[in-house]
Amino acid sequence: MSIFPLLAVERPTLPRPTLKEIFRDLGPQEFGNGIVALIFSASGPIAVILAAAAAGQLSAQETSSWIFGAFLGNGLLTLVMTYLYRSPMAFFWTIPGTVLVGDALTHLSLQEVVGAYMATAVLVFFLGWTGLIGKIMELLPATIVMAMVAGVFLRFGTDLIHSLIDDPLIAVPMVVVFVVLTMFSAVGKYLPPVATAAVLGTIVAIVAGRLQGGILDNGVVAKPLLIVPEFSWSAMIELVIPLAVTVVFVQNGQGLAVLRAAGHRQGVNLSAAVSGLWSIPVGLLGCTSTCLTGPTNALIVSGKDKSRHYTAAMVTAVGAIIVGIFSPAFVGFMLAMPASFIAALAGIAMLTPLKNAFVAGFSGSWSTGALVCFLVTITEVTFLGLSAPFWGLVAGVVVGKLLDPAPTK
Repeated sequence: MSIFPLLAVERPTLPRPTLKEIFRDLGPQEFGNGIVALIFSASGPIAVILAAAAAGQLSAQETSSWIFGAFLGNGLLTLVMTYLYRSPMAFFWTIPGTVLVGDALTHLSLQEVVGAYMATAVLVFFLGWTGLIGKIMELLPATIVMAMVAGVFLRFGTDLIHSLIDDPLIAVPMVVVFVVLTMFSAVGKYLPPVATAAVLGTIVAIVAGRLQGGILDNGVVAKPLLIVPEFSWSAMIELVIPLAVTVVFVQNGQGLAVLRAAGHRQGVNLSAAVSGLWSIPVGLLGCTSTCLTGPTNALIVSGKDKSRHYTAAMVTAVGAIIVGIFSPAFVGFMLAMPASFIAALAGIAMLTPLKNAFVAGFSGSWSTGALVCFLVTITEVTFLGLSAPFWGLVAGVVVGKLLDPAPTK
């Protein structure tokens, strides 16, 4: 018998969908949610990658290769895992990890950073493959994890309010059409509220002359690079543990909490093992470590019928593959749109996930710990290279153990 059996990685429990079943379950709502999730991933998070690449003075081709791996590579993983488990599993890249990498690139070479990606991938895979991560995650109360998710999602709601005040020409029509289509659900079944708001916002931006130029300045088709890793102690010490923490606790923690709140039962060990394993090929393209995302999965599962959520994830996956191939042009288009468009779209799309996170985080036991976790998370502080969501979990668990009464069964 193997010392570390693969039994720790959760197996599929649902039958794989046939092509006929996929098209049957893919309705306007699922298609719209999948597209909105893709737009979200290819807007704000892209800006984090671009900022990190600029900090490291990466070339346009190195940046394009990074984005190619982030979308095409992780899009393939999302498509395969969603199909195998017939359950939504959107994998992209760790955003707080990208911020850490941006700082590291100011004094480390890209090759050294890629070497740290490889070491992080092995560590994360080991934690999932052996089942250690599942045992660690069991120590985190679900309400505290969801309070952390609420803290992470809160800025989408506040940014929506700011967009209405700062740029009503773009934001107000989007919110109005979203509200109207949500009120009249019979129409909303054929015109998904969030996706329709995105289309209307795009039209208004173009007609108003708010679309900036330079969309094709970096080309149309991506030209990926294979980056040879260089292993240095300085890069290992600075990046490996913080990157692993952002993947398995912060990002995967969010993703698992969001999916479980929607009625899905993604495996903790599976998510870590897959994230670690897939981080190797995408890392060689320059992309930050793969993870199970929170906001993107929240958008995917915002439909009412959970049995059809997997098709929304497939839409996001196929779209991500296309974005990866044409990443220079697509990213150029998204960055050319007004910032208020992105803020309004993300805000209205995240209203339901934000509400669900608050309800799940502040009901039942561990309420004091959940409150402290939420407050620490929204500060967006960074300490010892680790971001606020991680410290929110730590503070929430400590305070909850000290101040909250023991939960009754």
